[in-house]
Amino acid sequence: MMKVEDALNVLDSNLKGLSDEEASLRLQRHGYNEFEKRKRASPLRIFLLQFKNVFTLILFAAIAVSLISGWFEAAAETHATLEAYADALVISAIVFLNAVVGFIQEYRSEKAIEALERMAAPRARVFRNGREVMIPAREVVPGDILILEAGDRIPADARIIESVELRTNEAVLTGESLPVNKSAETLFENLPISERRNMVFAATHVVYGRGKAVVVATGMNTEFGKIAKMVQTVEKEEIPFKIKLDKFAKKIGLVVVAAAILIIMLEFIRNSAVSIEIFMVSVALAVSAVPEGLPAIVTVTLALGARELARNNAVIRRLASAETLGSTTVICSDKTGTLTKGEMTVRQIFVDKRIIDVTGSGYNIRGEFYVNGKQVNPAEEPGLHFLLLGGALCSNASFDGNAIVGDPTEGALIVAAAKAGIHKTKVESEYARAGEIPFSSERKRMTTIHKSPDNRYIAFTKGSPEIVLQLCNRLYQDGRETKLTDEDMDLILRKNEEMAGQALRVLAVAYRVLSEANGGYVEDNVESNMVFLGLVGMIDPPREKARESVRLCQKAGIKVVMITGDHKLTAMAVAREIGIYKESDLAITGAELDNIPEAEFEEIVEKVTVYARVSPEHKLRIVKALKKKGHIVAMTGDGVNDAPALKQADIGIAMGVTGTDVAKEASDMILTDDNFATIVKAVEGGRIIYNNIRKFIRFLLALNFTELILVGSFALAGLPIPLLPAMILWLNLVTDGPPAIALSKDPPLEDVMERPPRSPREGLLHEMTLFIFAATIIQLIAEISVFWWGYMVLGSLEKARTMVFLVACLYELVVVWNCRSESKNAFKVGFLNNKWLLAATLISTLSTLAVIYIPLLRVLFNTVPLNGSEWAVVIFFSCWGFFAVPEIFMRKTVKLNN
Repeated sequence: MMKVEDALNVLDSNLKGLSDEEASLRLQRHGYNEFEKRKRASPLRIFLLQFKNVFTLILFAAIAVSLISGWFEAAAETHATLEAYADALVISAIVFLNAVVGFIQEYRSEKAIEALERMAAPRARVFRNGREVMIPAREVVPGDILILEAGDRIPADARIIESVELRTNEAVLTGESLPVNKSAETLFENLPISERRNMVFAATHVVYGRGKAVVVATGMNTEFGKIAKMVQTVEKEEIPFKIKLDKFAKKIGLVVVAAAILIIMLEFIRNSAVSIEIFMVSVALAVSAVPEGLPAIVTVTLALGARELARNNAVIRRLASAETLGSTTVICSDKTGTLTKGEMTVRQIFVDKRIIDVTGSGYNIRGEFYVNGKQVNPAEEPGLHFLLLGGALCSNASFDGNAIVGDPTEGALIVAAAKAGIHKTKVESEYARAGEIPFSSERKRMTTIHKSPDNRYIAFTKGSPEIVLQLCNRLYQDGRETKLTDEDMDLILRKNEEMAGQALRVLAVAYRVLSEANGGYVEDNVESNMVFLGLVGMIDPPREKARESVRLCQKAGIKVVMITGDHKLTAMAVAREIGIYKESDLAITGAELDNIPEAEFEEIVEKVTVYARVSPEHKLRIVKALKKKGHIVAMTGDGVNDAPALKQADIGIAMGVTGTDVAKEASDMILTDDNFATIVKAVEGGRIIYNNIRKFIRFLLALNFTELILVGSFALAGLPIPLLPAMILWLNLVTDGPPAIALSKDPPLEDVMERPPRSPREGLLHEMTLFIFAATIIQLIAEISVFWWGYMVLGSLEKARTMVFLVACLYELVVVWNCRSESKNAFKVGFLNNKWLLAATLISTLSTLAVIYIPLLRVLFNTVPLNGSEWAVVIFFSCWGFFAVPEIFMRKTVKLNN
């Protein structure tokens, strides 16, 4: 890479910055320092997209056929005009309602995303005309000199020209959880982003120190912008559930068309001609066989499920994604902030030649200290107390009781001290700082000098164990100073290696009592002849529920894979602790992945549980390889580096709190609490949604074709039609509708997380074909029998039709209770654990009785009242619905399901 002077020359800039005139010219040339955003879909477009599915197209065809049929009926004056077009009007209303429900949910999700967008850096400090000024970040141009301090969000990619202990957090770009030390040194070319120590990058943060940098790229030319471009080139594949629903709709369409053609062909064979009446009957029956309410009920179910997920901190952007979660077979999760807290925590301390374990997690000051499982009091441990005091004082970070401002590593030391009752704000007033020798990447240590309450001057040093140990000639042990022997140094270095082997970041702490006349507090007269206090090991710990959530995933047959920009050893340690990584698994780095051919990688991809030091291109490759193996992949992430893979995955899951705008735009779901445990709850919710969708599909299809077969066969045989068109429409909408919607609210009857994910190749009708066939045949026999009883025995066509109508309605209200489980009948499941279904059954029953006993409705539907014996026959045949039991008819069935 270029030297500072060369970089300034190439950019035609200098340390005084650009003039206003030059900055204005460059702004015209390079454009605003902004990231191109996907143009959000307008409300009208969101609404119109609700009609983009095969089922809706079939319903549009049904509307057209109904309109033609209605026109013929009206022309023949066989029906009143409104009644002739009733089917078309009702189906149109259902299609419109379906679109409205889907629109409301997705529009709300878009609004929720807009509320979460807080990523842009609004202001930037630069030199203009030799003066420091504050300008809008969007007006930063190449050649501007940035002034950087702790807490600043960096507005553009820039080459560092001056650094004083400058450290940045680049997690959103690289996935690296620890701050990166920055300097103005000249480096080799073609280094990965995570190793470009003389560069700062747009959308990252300064966490410590200060510095200056010359802007080299803005907007879409930054590393952040390049990844945003990559996201735009990744084509989002169709959601698996929508593909299944469209395939299912095509099958329904084929069955409907085939049925209509069959009736017409049989009529032609019988009479060598097809009357207009038979033609219209065949078309009308085909339309009636389409489950008009199914798209609306699916949409309502997904919307209700999405609302429930939102209550549990998961915002669904596309309705069908709610169900796809339930079929997830692999979750690729980012480590920092998702599986871990994103808060460095002290885990172990080596002091007085023994290891002390520290409990607690993150920035919570509740925690204890243990030696070999026995709790110790830090106040009674001079070495431990002194080390914690030194760690808290030798830091520039601050802690307000909830959050750390500054370096997370120093924050961990401050919180560990607070667990021992040593609060930084208090001890800083007692040990006033008298001087500081700052940290640098060359020195690998930091020293602060303090005046103690007894008026002594004490220097505390923290830094790399190997470096700090070289500065010491004594050891603090058992409350006193002793000579540091070679054996002591070997023990300390060995413990350092052991702690590092556990993926702990290890710092050493030492001290020295100074005389007031040490003169000028510089390295030579402070950082020598020091007393070694001990080692402190820290790590970004897993979230409290991470281990249990991973266990639940594995129990449910879902593989969890960690993908991170962190070091391999750190990633493996965290993955091992929460149960992701086992000894038989593979862990590979991005560099290792680059050397693995595609064919070989596809062979081992299912064995890898940890990926470390990966780039956006690596993440894309991982997701593609898993999908090629037939997996439904959920990918989590918060940084811009995660966005391409989020878009490529079947379910992209972005973080709502720490996530970038680019990540949220690429996602299908946003976690408002950034917690891995929320994903597991969402997967459980997705499985419940899918189960309920299967329940009402089973219910609707088990009953929808009976009328088609019954009326079609009677028409071809020249017999009286057992059900009139108005009766069939009532069955499809009033009798079927409320119970089907109630099934969408059915509570899970089994633990849905105790079984493996369904196969991605499994169709919507998987293992239910026999149940649908059995329920149809049983109903058909019952309705033919009751029609024969009414027509032949009672000698009344009106009573026969009324009895068939009642059996059809009540049979369906019996069968619905057998649709709640795939392994238990209604009596084993129970009748009192779904209040919605109880209410729906009652509503449908009362509505059906109204058709029989309200005079106006009786005229419209051509029904007649029944006496007690006739009702007994109706109830007898209706109860045949209990014979359609899941235990018998929900076994492995024929391959028509696929």
